[in-house]
Amino acid sequence: MSKVCVFFGTGFEEIEALAVVDLLRRESIDTDMVSITDERTVEGSHGIRIEMDKVLGEVDFESTDVIVLPGGGVGTKNLEACAPLMEQVDAFVAAGKTVCAICAAPSILGHRGHLNGKRAIAYPGFEKELAGAEIVYEPAVTDGEIITGRGMGCAVDFGLAIVEHLKGKETAQALAKKVVFRQ
Repeated sequence: MSKVCVFFGTGFEEIEALAVVDLLRRESIDTDMVSITDERTVEGSHGIRIEMDKVLGEVDFESTDVIVLPGGGVGTKNLEACAPLMEQVDAFVAAGKTVCAICAAPSILGHRGHLNGKRAIAYPGFEKELAGAEIVYEPAVTDGEIITGRGMGCAVDFGLAIVEHLKGKETAQALAKKVVFRQ
């Protein structure tokens, strides 16, 4: 069974983060919401405060299979400024483990050199931050162990791409039908 951690920094984009958590949990994928600060409550970009399951120091990265980085302009900057999280992002990519980022957050992967030769997408205007990537204008893009999403309006596509990556295409399609996605 896969273990997923979705990381929240102050200013995260609420729908991008919570749609993913919701979809993964609907499929019984073990998913933790993790604050990158010592505070268990994190405020999103639209003033919505969310209670986290864990803080960064409580995460067992050895037993974690997937890192998810939601966007939001301020949230992305806060994630990128979190050195311990960035060390784990680098370690996950080096180990061939899955890293997912949506909206502005794929820029983190571009800045760290993790998109070289990969197909990827980000929020409009952030494409230039995806150093080395082949830009693909799709709602969500999976290339090996890297999954990227375009923005808030693509959060369900992004979450379903993660479900598909972990549990297969049939499971993702059944979930899309269950939540009446593009029916």
